[in-house]
Amino acid sequence: MTLTVTFWGTRGSVPAPGASTAYFGGNTPCVELRTGTNALLILDAGTGIRHLGYSLLERAGGKPIVADILLSHAHWDHIQGIPYFTPLFGAGHEFTFRGAPALLGGIEYALRAQMTAAVFPVTFDAFRAQVHFRALNEVERGDGYALKTTPLRHPGGATGYRITDGNSGAPALVYISDNELGNAEGYSSAPGWRDELVQFVRGASLLVHDAQYTADEYERHRGWGHSRYEDVVDLAIDAGVQRLVLFHHHPERSDIALSEQLAACQKRVSEKGARLEVLAAAEGTTLTV
Repeated sequence: MTLTVTFWGTRGSVPAPGASTAYFGGNTPCVELRTGTNALLILDAGTGIRHLGYSLLERAGGKPIVADILLSHAHWDHIQGIPYFTPLFGAGHEFTFRGAPALLGGIEYALRAQMTAAVFPVTFDAFRAQVHFRALNEVERGDGYALKTTPLRHPGGATGYRITDGNSGAPALVYISDNELGNAEGYSSAPGWRDELVQFVRGASLLVHDAQYTADEYERHRGWGHSRYEDVVDLAIDAGVQRLVLFHHHPERSDIALSEQLAACQKRVSEKGARLEVLAAAEGTTLTV
């Protein structure tokens, strides 16, 4: 069986619509994952989830939609699409919000708080779909998949996922949306945190990783919880990844500038003599694992 991944939101921090970002997309993070049994996982719920909702309703043809929504953390760009996710307003659908145990309480609070009367005209309790909150175990199995989690280096905490179809030795998707690979203060990471991350990522067929900053930008944003392009490429090489997808694009990075950064990453791979395919996440793109 295979996993199918579709990108609905690829931008970080804040939506960035416009002609200069039309190719790679301006919506904030949201990725659709289908298992070989057609079970649905939604990774993060930025503004990209709005169009995903329309697509799910069209494909469902009136049948109930059931999905787990895995939220890496509760920062606004990862939850701000929830009030516009149309299936939540339909009776008969069922959605379970999942998060790491240490983060789940904050996730539920944030989802409800962004829909209070002071900031939004419709409350969270107006949803007619069945809604649940359930903590993710470090290792667990679902319908057609097996999942492992790892904590990430991001202010307030965040979670990365390694997902396979559940078979031993099966190709893996690793999704790490917000993570700082550079040296910065403020994290409680153990001294060997990078080695542990390399082992978590090891041999992945597809690594989707935060690549928000150039080297110059990073020096002005050290400690903000995001990575340099060079560091992401080096992580993928060290972990023996097959394909790296640059993700969580800087909101001010135009399609032209992003294409230039992608080319620079591909050049770095070539200069290191590594075998690694590097892509940049673009809305509407579907990949298989």
